[in-house]
Amino acid sequence: MLAILRDPRTVERNPSDRIELRGEAAELVARWVRHWEEYGFGLVYRFVPEVWGLGFATEAAAAVLSRALDEMPAETIVARVRPNNRSSQNVALKAGLQRDTTMDSQGEDGLDWAFTNRIQ
Repeated sequence: MLAILRDPRTVERNPSDRIELRGEAAELVARWVRHWEEYGFGLVYRFVPEVWGLGFATEAAAAVLSRALDEMPAETIVARVRPNNRSSQNVALKAGLQRDTTMDSQGEDGLDWAFTNRIQ
């Protein structure tokens, strides 16, 4: 994980995730785990650039979305994606989500676009 998060290409659209030290990597992963423990959901993915475009993120997102909808069919599922991150927007769309401009919000690194399983 440290090698992935040190690579400027992998955090280009999420600069607050850029880390240099092993302890920082551990804290970032711990933050993701705390989110899961507090809210009971979450999907974060990072891959080495050499495997970008091979469908791993889409496969993971589709599996998470399918499981979430099976277990919580009445819930609205929301993916937050940076406006300049076309690849992650495509992942959300391929996983079955739709762009919902009414749910856009500010994230840690600026505006996040929302993609949901149902338009509000």
